[in-house]
Amino acid sequence: MGRYEELEKELKSKPKVWLVTGVAGFIGSHLVDRLLSLGQKVYGLDNFATGRKSNVEFLKKHPESKNFKFIQGDICNMDDCKKALNEVQIVLHQAALGSVPRSIKEPLASHAANVDGFLNLLKLATGQQVERFVYASSSSVYGDSEELPKAEGHEGKVLSPYAATKLIDEIYADVFKRVYNAPVVGLRYFNVFGARQDPNGPYAAVIPLWVSSMLAEESVYINGDGSYSRDFCYIENVIQANLLAATCEDRALGKAYNVALGDQTTLLQLFEYIKHGLEELMPELNIPDPEHRDFRDGDIPHSLADISQAKGFLHYEPKVSIKDGLLKTLKAYLQEQES
Repeated sequence: MGRYEELEKELKSKPKVWLVTGVAGFIGSHLVDRLLSLGQKVYGLDNFATGRKSNVEFLKKHPESKNFKFIQGDICNMDDCKKALNEVQIVLHQAALGSVPRSIKEPLASHAANVDGFLNLLKLATGQQVERFVYASSSSVYGDSEELPKAEGHEGKVLSPYAATKLIDEIYADVFKRVYNAPVVGLRYFNVFGARQDPNGPYAAVIPLWVSSMLAEESVYINGDGSYSRDFCYIENVIQANLLAATCEDRALGKAYNVALGDQTTLLQLFEYIKHGLEELMPELNIPDPEHRDFRDGDIPHSLADISQAKGFLHYEPKVSIKDGLLKTLKAYLQEQES
């Protein structure tokens, strides 16, 4: 039995009180779903700036919804943070204004949510002496570093305001650990995907956006020639990393870890995986070839994570491959359409 399986048993036998920020978002809602299934008491905070009310409604229908309390509020508001932190033992901070293009267009909004809001919550949680403060960072902190795989301690210069905000968060977390002994752990997410990821809006992630287009038999747009690559990570692996970080040994505190599969997939490969997966599930689909357009500002050419630190300090062992994760995701999308 691995450490994660042991942990799930431990949590069921000794439940804790959790706060998940960004609960109406894709990752936040999945975290709460799992925590409720493990018998935990969970507070969820969101202001619906980017989150979906349908995700909160989904959680309110959970068999263990009696253990879930939703708070509509903003991490930039100190009173909302105080209210959300009441009784909390562990914080999983997922709330943010994501997207590199959004941050280039709206740098002040990105800074307010991703830095000011982060600092509000971190200060209050540290003063309240929570057991663990786990926060979402990003692979974007590696910036213009061409080194592969991306390893902690080998960062380049950041390429967008979004990346800058995540790097600032890591700096503050390090300072709070050294000055106040804050029990912080950062998780550098690499291209997370899975069910309930929003395909709508100008800043939608590539996988839900492409699936939505293919189901409508519309052309998919690939930025560049399709050779750019990413380390796509299924949501189940991210849930595992969060729960392990939330209960980690003291020696793991104060660091930020790569959370990924540790595998590389080009955009052209991704297109083929999704196309073949949908064609297996819906043979009648007629999916056109992709169309290419210019590279986006702030995009890095390649991303591949070295996950040895997460394995060594957190006992992280990703279980779901990109192909298996995509199949699970596609089935969930189709079920959602039918319901």
